[in-house]
Amino acid sequence: QVQLVESGGGMVQPGGSLTLSCEASGFSLSTYAMRWYRQAPGKERELVAAISSKSTNKDYGDSVKGRFTVSRDNDKNTVYLQMNDLKVEDTAVYTCNARSFVDRLYEYWGQGTQVNVSS
Repeated sequence: QVQLVESGGGMVQPGGSLTLSCEASGFSLSTYAMRWYRQAPGKERELVAAISSKSTNKDYGDSVKGRFTVSRDNDKNTVYLQMNDLKVEDTAVYTCNARSFVDRLYEYWGQGTQVNVSS
């Protein structure tokens, strides 16, 4: 069955780095735009980063621009989020989303991975 599985979360000190991965199974990511979202306790889910199917276009939330980098390796069916200079405010559950509009909307979500930034 179709799955998106995030990994790479954990605890890191402010100023540190983490790289998250989102691996797809049961389908190919090659035609899907990918997005990373996050949600902190008491806050709404927000868009962190987005990348088009061929990596032509990338976009980032204002709060992470210059610190986070989204990339993908379609041969590995995996999307990445490199997070540098992490701040306490980055603490959240990070979730991967795949979206395609070939003939209709195809959309899949991962379960999320926890990122805790704390000293």
